[in-house]
Amino acid sequence: MQILLLCGKIFFARILDVTIATFRQNIMLKGKMFVGAFLAFLEILIWFFIAREALLIPIHNLWIPVSYSLGYATGTLLGAYLSKTFIKGVIGIQVITDENKKEIITALKMRGYSFNILHLESGYKSTPKILIFFEVNKKSLKKLTNLIQKNDPDAFITISDTRRVYNGFVK
Repeated sequence: MQILLLCGKIFFARILDVTIATFRQNIMLKGKMFVGAFLAFLEILIWFFIAREALLIPIHNLWIPVSYSLGYATGTLLGAYLSKTFIKGVIGIQVITDENKKEIITALKMRGYSFNILHLESGYKSTPKILIFFEVNKKSLKKLTNLIQKNDPDAFITISDTRRVYNGFVK
C-alpha cells in the first residue's frame, strides 16, 4: 500500500512540475521573463521534494520509475495543451505562389486579411512568383491555411511564431 501511495504522489507531482515546465518554456519564448522565473521556482521546488523522496527509496519495484516516467509524459502533454490554449500569439505566414493565381489574393481580401506582396524571380523555375506575407493571431491559423490551400494547393507556405508586432494590422 505504501508503494502505491508513493507511486501516486510521484505520478501527480511529475504531472504538475512538468506541466509548469512546459508552460514556462513557451511563455518565456513570448518574452515573459518574470513570469517564467516564478514558474521555474515552483517547478524546481516541486521536483526537489518529490525527486528527493523517490530517489531515497531503494528501487525493488518497477512501478516507481514507471510512475515517474508516466507523470513526466502526461505533464508534457498537459503543458503543451495549456500553452496552446492560453498563450496568445501572433503567427507570421509567408506564401509563395504563381503570380497568375490571383484568386488567392481575392479570397484573402474578401475575408479581411491584411498582407504584403513581393514579386519574385524563382531560381528553380522560370515562372513568375509572388510572396505574400502577413501576421495573424494564432486562432486564425487553421482557417487561413485552409483558405490558402483551397485556392492554391501547390502554394509553398511557411509558418513561424512572431515575438512582437509593432504597428500594422493583425487579424
